[in-house]
Amino acid sequence: MSHLYETDGAAIYRQSFATIRSEANLSRFNPIEERVVCRMIHAAGFVPLADSVHFSPDFATTARAALHAGAPILCDVRMVSEGITRKRLPANNAIICTLQDERVPALAAQIHNTRSAAAIALWEEHLPGAIVAIGNAPTALFHLLNLLQDPSFPRPAAIIGCPVGFVGAAESKQALWETAPVPCMVVEGRLGGSAMTVAAINALACDIE
Repeated sequence: MSHLYETDGAAIYRQSFATIRSEANLSRFNPIEERVVCRMIHAAGFVPLADSVHFSPDFATTARAALHAGAPILCDVRMVSEGITRKRLPANNAIICTLQDERVPALAAQIHNTRSAAAIALWEEHLPGAIVAIGNAPTALFHLLNLLQDPSFPRPAAIIGCPVGFVGAAESKQALWETAPVPCMVVEGRLGGSAMTVAAINALACDIE
């Protein structure tokens, strides 16, 4: 017996987002935030995610403007950097992930931290006005927040803080939310991950759902 299923990709997309909007509580979001949250829910297949996503008041407009101005996107892992849809980017934005840089292992040993945290040290020249997209490593987010305590350290335009996991993920996002050194968004608690982070970038980059 043959299985019957929807085969039109565009129809699948339309139905998916219609379902998300009919089931999720999106009333507290502005139009840009709503688009971001819908894409994140779509990536996770988890409608209750909407209750865990939080934006600082100026995040959406700041991040969107930075992308349109050509800001680079700094990613903690290649799952994030490879997942971003290049054709959605408004200004052929550079996508940078330094985790595989040959200098990282020595830096990690030097600072007694993870490779993910050490890779942040190689962002400094790219940071001014950049979009930071952290979707995996709590240590990367914590280390960045510590660096940003120095007023002279370069400031990104905005930070997407969505590290996932059971050790440090919730705490690192809480620290970002409480200190908010720049406009930011977080997925509170243990939830997060590269797919959600990529979805947020893709939504901010382009109006087309």
